Amino acid sequence: MKRREQRECIFQLLFRVEFNGQEEMPRQAELFLENMKEEYEPGEQDESYILEKYKKVVEMLPEIDLLLEGAARGWKLSRIGKVELTILRLAVYEMRFDEDIPEKVAINEAVELSKKFGGDEAPAFVNGVLAKLAEK
Repeated sequence: MKRREQRECIFQLLFRVEFNGQEEMPRQAELFLENMKEEYEPGEQDESYILEKYKKVVEMLPEIDLLLEGAARGWKLSRIGKVELTILRLAVYEMRFDEDIPEKVAINEAVELSKKFGGDEAPAFVNGVLAKLAEK
């Protein structure tokens, strides 16, 4: 799988956090990996990478959300669309906690995800919030 496809899968798995309890997520991850095989052709390394990164993002959600609250002035996280919030969370993780991904790449990939999965205003919103974080 290409890195972009892996990122899309991480996003889709992370999106499930918004609708499932913490105790349900291990089963949700299993189901996701089973269904993912229909659209992509993941190898064991791909599955491992997706699961590990997903877990790391979830671990860091409290810190990520604090950063987002500071950058999305005038927007409570509860008001941000779930798709956009999930994209922002993944991007902030990549920008601040993943040393393998350059900040500009994380922002660009987040904008691309928002074009594919978000509404018409999503790319500009995501770019704006992440640009504020990049300034700091």
